[in-house]
Amino acid sequence: MARFLFLCFLFSIIVSQAKAGDAFSCDNSRGNYTTNSIYDNNLKTVLSSFSSHTEINYGFYNFSYGQDPDKAYAIGLCRGDLKPNDCRRNLNNSIGYLREQCPNQKEAIVWAGDNTLWYSSRSIFGIVETDPTIDLILTRDASDASEYTDQALINLMGNLLAIAASGDSRQKYAADSLIDPANFATIYAYVQCMPDLSHQECTTCLVHPITEIQKCCNGKMGGNILKPSCRIRFDPYPFFNSTILLDSPSLPPSPSLPPSPSTNNTSLGNNKRRTVIATAVPIVAVVLVLILIWIYLRHRKPKTNYEANMGIYDDGGDEEMTIAESLQFNFDIIKVATSDFSHSNKLGQGGFGIVYRGKLPNGQMIAVKRLSTNSDQGDVEFKNEVILVAKLQHRNLVRLLGFCLEGKERLLVYEFVPNKSLDYFIFDPIRKTQLNWETRYTIIKGIARGILYLHEDSRLRIIHRDLKASNILLDDEMNPKISDFGLARLFVIGQTQGSTNRIVGTYGYMAPEYAMHGEFSVKSDVFSFGVLVLEIITGYKNSANICHGEDVEYLLTYAWRSWREGQAINIIDPSLRNFSQDEIMRCIHISLLCIQENVVDRPTMASVALMLNSNSLALSIPSKPAYFMGGGIGRLPDMQQQVDNVGATRLDESVNQISITDPYPR
Repeated sequence: MARFLFLCFLFSIIVSQAKAGDAFSCDNSRGNYTTNSIYDNNLKTVLSSFSSHTEINYGFYNFSYGQDPDKAYAIGLCRGDLKPNDCRRNLNNSIGYLREQCPNQKEAIVWAGDNTLWYSSRSIFGIVETDPTIDLILTRDASDASEYTDQALINLMGNLLAIAASGDSRQKYAADSLIDPANFATIYAYVQCMPDLSHQECTTCLVHPITEIQKCCNGKMGGNILKPSCRIRFDPYPFFNSTILLDSPSLPPSPSLPPSPSTNNTSLGNNKRRTVIATAVPIVAVVLVLILIWIYLRHRKPKTNYEANMGIYDDGGDEEMTIAESLQFNFDIIKVATSDFSHSNKLGQGGFGIVYRGKLPNGQMIAVKRLSTNSDQGDVEFKNEVILVAKLQHRNLVRLLGFCLEGKERLLVYEFVPNKSLDYFIFDPIRKTQLNWETRYTIIKGIARGILYLHEDSRLRIIHRDLKASNILLDDEMNPKISDFGLARLFVIGQTQGSTNRIVGTYGYMAPEYAMHGEFSVKSDVFSFGVLVLEIITGYKNSANICHGEDVEYLLTYAWRSWREGQAINIIDPSLRNFSQDEIMRCIHISLLCIQENVVDRPTMASVALMLNSNSLALSIPSKPAYFMGGGIGRLPDMQQQVDNVGATRLDESVNQISITDPYPR
């Protein structure tokens, strides 16, 4: 009863302090438009799509219409617990409201209590935008009875951030409550990102408002922090599945009103019922899962040796085979496209096939890898692996377009990447001058995004195991694309590491635990990334002999010793001019964290990406790297050679002018 009276009192405070309403921003810097202009008509078309679009049931809509420079883009996002019909209705209300408040601005945004509407004349899809920021604060200070500590709130927000960022392209939303152990007060909160952001981009966006809580809302009972790409809210009372808004008196009015006390009393009763259900449902679910596992174990088809050893993923049966057929190219078309695999079209050759340039009848340039004919892999396994690689869609991964099976011929068809590989530039004294620091920094961040996608953002967790400069291809704008998944390993859900008796990869980029013991994990790729970053910054190969006074050292040792002695500036590639010293020093520091000998000391790629995109994050002190000369593990022999079996090596023959991805292990 006391809690009910408190809620009634709280609602009366909210109603008396501030009228409910919407926050909005009209951006004059993007230019204006006139009524019935081309942009105005395009914008009307885009906004009308919200009411006609009925098949999306996740509360996220993004549309564009027209041609530049009058093309209109719009995003609508509803709170994650809103029903589709309510979402569309509220978004349509927001459209009329925003058009009234910003009658001729080409870019504008409105944050209602349960939705965000944003339109612009520029592309706003898949970007992190943290300005402008609007804080809606419950101006009354927290009382002794309901005050909660900042730490409890930050802990709750941190947990919600992790859940929301790990969502998929349909929804990145999390809401929960927490009882502060200091005073038993309950904190209710939610966080939300635009779903078209990546895991890292969502994390980066939400870090901003969460760190701003103490600045804007310290000691207050509740508040909203609103940014174009993400938003957070916290309150001392439950507001999920409602349209309660916290606004200041200066904001425009809105028809949304807080629920009556009786509604909340009913909500409390529903919460009790939900508690019983929440207890019973998991028990039933666990029993059902155990039954299904038992049935599966009794009836599952034994894996082939290939499947058991290499971890083929096949979750779709006939559906996957249908997808495979849609990816299959006609052999005669590929033969014509490559001029019958003419030597003049040869781009490179590795130990497992030759790569050719080709041109399809529609004019599209392709790269074709003709696999050697001595593979004992079956057609079904080959198709399954192709499907796996084809599902990896990211701007920093080379895209597999399809495959071809014809007798003994096995062909892989990729997008054509014109600017060869990273090693073609950074290790050549002339060509490396084409890569200024801005370009190299972009390449570093792009590689990090690609690895993060493989580790966390794709629907499958994949360990690449062969990250090196020759497997980083550069497109026509020098954007990096990770290639060659021939050694990649698939991890099942919950798996954190694996081991093998067959060590494959390239010495110098291999993590020590993998090179010495065959143990690999996401941290193995982190190690390789750290080596790559040092090569990009210094222009040295990891196996190069570097003079340090009277001593000769290798790159990892040289970089760490220089950093420890405060002379890290000495390892920067002399061909670089007009670079940001702070950015380079931070990248060197991050790379040293990645190549630490102890696996647990290395950061995850999610942390690495956050470090690269946020200069405010403090970095820990790295310990000495693996392969440290003069102590530790020591240098592995023949770091230029590529391992393809235990105790045996062969020279790496890859030219890597384009992708030579192998979708099955070597």
